[in-house]
Amino acid sequence: MKPGPGERARTTGPRYPNRRTTMRYRFAGVLSLFALCACLAAQAQTATPERYPNAPVRLIVPFAPGGFTDVVARLLAEKLGARLGQPVVVENRVGAGSTIGADYVAKSAPDGYTLALVSTTHVIGPWLYKKLPYDAIGSFTPIIKLVDSPYVLVVNPSLPAKTVGELIALAKARPGRLDYASSGNGSSQHLAAALFATMAGIKINHVPYRGSGQALNDIIGGQVSMGFLGVTAALPQIAAGRLRPLGVTTRQRSPDLPGVPTLDEAGVQGYEATIWLGLLAPAGTPKPVIDTLHDATAAVMQDPEARKALAAAGLTLSLSSENEFAELLKSESAKWGKVVQQTGATVN
Repeated sequence: MKPGPGERARTTGPRYPNRRTTMRYRFAGVLSLFALCACLAAQAQTATPERYPNAPVRLIVPFAPGGFTDVVARLLAEKLGARLGQPVVVENRVGAGSTIGADYVAKSAPDGYTLALVSTTHVIGPWLYKKLPYDAIGSFTPIIKLVDSPYVLVVNPSLPAKTVGELIALAKARPGRLDYASSGNGSSQHLAAALFATMAGIKINHVPYRGSGQALNDIIGGQVSMGFLGVTAALPQIAAGRLRPLGVTTRQRSPDLPGVPTLDEAGVQGYEATIWLGLLAPAGTPKPVIDTLHDATAAVMQDPEARKALAAAGLTLSLSSENEFAELLKSESAKWGKVVQQTGATVN
């Protein structure tokens, strides 16, 4: 029977949506499920202090591979990663007296997943580069100081100078004709040599490289006459007779070079320059994360195996609290600022 005017057709059974509508509902449900899973996964990966760390940690080293900084970085990455339960990946970001790597970390998220392994150079940079895009102290949260080490003044064996006194006399006889290598403009090697030249009353030329390894190679090759090198890198070359050590930069003699006088003993009275390494995070990193990193780093660096590796590299373990490291950064900045002003050191 046909429906009359204004009447709807009746069906004899239940009404079902068509196939297209059914597929649309199913597809929407699948999308919702995926969205929920993605949201839960994102929440699981959120970098909160309670969950830290739940992802790999990047250790930014603002120096080229091959120097003693690299020795500490590789040792720390291996042992700290094992202790934290997440990989610690070393990433070298080189250039501009360590300021490129420092700038990268300063602008990174303050979550504990991007750290900087810095040296004395970190507090020298602001005195040489007047327009740095970060504050060497205010843009970072100190975690821990790690090690100390002296530099050793070395010359190529072909240079007719067997003592510091003879080197100074030679430089005075050849003003501006002796070159010294460093790991880069604004590096602590640069400033250590500039301070030496000022205190000794000599004029020597600065030849900056893109890392201490390159500087070392050219001193050995005789392209450059002299330089201030980390004991770590210099020891094997000294033992092999490829470099001649004249003096160490600390007030006490190095246990690795007991027969080499300090520069103060050798006649440059009052000379002292120490290289240190420490760990920084971006400013604003949560205190629980900093505490976790400090305690884990202190533990792994005091491990007997780590101590043995550091001693073999000519490094002295010198751990600090976060507050002690913060005070060191301030005092070292003031010290090297005076050196820059007194020596007139500049970057080329």
